[in-house]
Amino acid sequence: MWRRTVMSSISLPPPRALAPRRHGEILKRLGAQGSVSIAELADFFDVSRETIRRDLKLLSDRGQLGIVHGGAARFEPSEPAMSLRSQENAKGKAAIGKMAAGLVKDGMVVFLDSGTTTLAVAQAMGELRNLTICTASLKIAIQMCHMPGMRVHMLGGEIDPGEEAASGIDMLEAMSRFRVDIAFLGGGALSPDGEVTDFTRAGAEQRGRMIALAGNAYFVLDSSKFGKLTPLRIPNFGRAAGVIVDTAPEPAIVEALARKGPKLIAVAM
Repeated sequence: MWRRTVMSSISLPPPRALAPRRHGEILKRLGAQGSVSIAELADFFDVSRETIRRDLKLLSDRGQLGIVHGGAARFEPSEPAMSLRSQENAKGKAAIGKMAAGLVKDGMVVFLDSGTTTLAVAQAMGELRNLTICTASLKIAIQMCHMPGMRVHMLGGEIDPGEEAASGIDMLEAMSRFRVDIAFLGGGALSPDGEVTDFTRAGAEQRGRMIALAGNAYFVLDSSKFGKLTPLRIPNFGRAAGVIVDTAPEPAIVEALARKGPKLIAVAM
């Protein structure tokens, strides 16, 4: 009897762990993995799936995670400033930029969204000629106006200091004046449900409109955004031509994205 008591006391986690302990472990796993499944957590804690669903709902109500089909994902309520994002996964973003630039042909009208990965696309387009570039990004406009053979249109609007780009109604109206052959769009996350989501209503609306306007629209996302969950869906996401990434997401995300419609294009690193 004494031996059984000792073994029980050192098991991790103890059977039917109390709710606060479960909540702490769930958030710890989300921080490390980006997403968790109900089935995995129920087996780990030796509790029913209904108990885990209640745990996830409570944590979701507190704004600590987002509930997705079959589990939960790390909830990202706001995006870090561009100056901070520029330091993340530079090699992966450069590879995405090179892949995306390979889809552009001389003479095209190209829309480049704001963001660090779309900036990498701009930097990879130096060998192309006779392009018309439309962008709201200050960094991209400055980068490309010095490249030979580029006509750069800076789309106006109020400047977001964190994103270093124009946004708002004026920006949306300016977009509609152009005939765009190909667009490269950023996004907040590639969710466990296989959908690119966004942080703000303005950002989601802008990207949704560009999908509708462009001949082909591609999202460019590096692997740091896999499995996260941001608050807003992007209109017309299913009509996008593809999602270009530096490495393939986990199989569940790949399968979910295939059901949504856009083609997954993973760079061979």
